Amino acid sequence: MRRSLVLALTILFAATANAQFKNVLNKAKEKLNTTTGTSALSNAEIGSGLKEALKKGVDDQVQKLTAVDGFYKNEAVKILLPEELQKVDKTLRKMGMANLADEGIKVLNRAAEDAVKEATPIFTNAIMNMSFTDAKNILMGTDNSATQYLQRTTTSPLYSKFSPVVSQSLDKVGANAVWAKIIDKYNSLPLVSKVNPNLTDYVTNKALDGVFTMIAVEEKNIRTNLSSRSSDLLKKVFALQD
Repeated sequence: MRRSLVLALTILFAATANAQFKNVLNKAKEKLNTTTGTSALSNAEIGSGLKEALKKGVDDQVQKLTAVDGFYKNEAVKILLPEELQKVDKTLRKMGMANLADEGIKVLNRAAEDAVKEATPIFTNAIMNMSFTDAKNILMGTDNSATQYLQRTTTSPLYSKFSPVVSQSLDKVGANAVWAKIIDKYNSLPLVSKVNPNLTDYVTNKALDGVFTMIAVEEKNIRTNLSSRSSDLLKKVFALQD
C-alpha cells in the first residue's frame, strides 16, 4: 500500500507546476507520516516516477505522429516546403497544377510519419538512463525542461535513425517520383533558376522539429493539466492539493 502511494506521488510530481509541487510534497509528507510513520522518498522512487510519466507522454505523442496524417493534418508540425521550393509551388499553382503541388507536400509528410516510428526506443533509452540530478532539474525547471533534456540527449541518434528511413520512405510513398516530376517541370520553364533540393535532409530535420514540438506540448500538459487524473489512484493523490 505504501509503495503504491509513494509511486503515485512521484508520478504526481511530474504532473504539477513548481509551486504546486512544493505544496503537494509537504501535504504528502504529512499524509505518509499519518499512515506509515515515515516521510522518506528515495532518489530512486522520485526518478522512477518521473521516468514513468515522461515515457508515457513520449509514447503517446510518437504514436500520434506515426499515424496516417500525424504530420500532414497537424498544423503544429505539418511539413511545408523549404524556401527553395516555395517558388516552385507558386509557379505550379499559377500554371493550374495545384493538385501536383499538394501531392508534393503530402508525400513529404508521409515520409516523416514513417521515420518517427524509429523514435520510441531512442527516447526510452534516454529516459531510462536519466540520472537523479537530471530528474531533479527537470522537476524544478521550466515547462519544457524535459523536452530540452531529450533534445540534448537524442537529437544526434534520432537524426542517424531518421535519415535512412526518410530516404527509403521517400521512395516507398512515391515522393521521389512526384518531386522528380515537379522539379523537372519547373526546371524546364524558361527564365527560372534551376533547383535541386536535398529532400532527405530537409524532411529528416523537419521530422525532428515535429517530434520535439509535440513532446513540449505533452510536457506542458503533464505539468499543468489537472484533468489528467486518469485513475482512481491518481485522483486520490491529486486530492492532496485540493
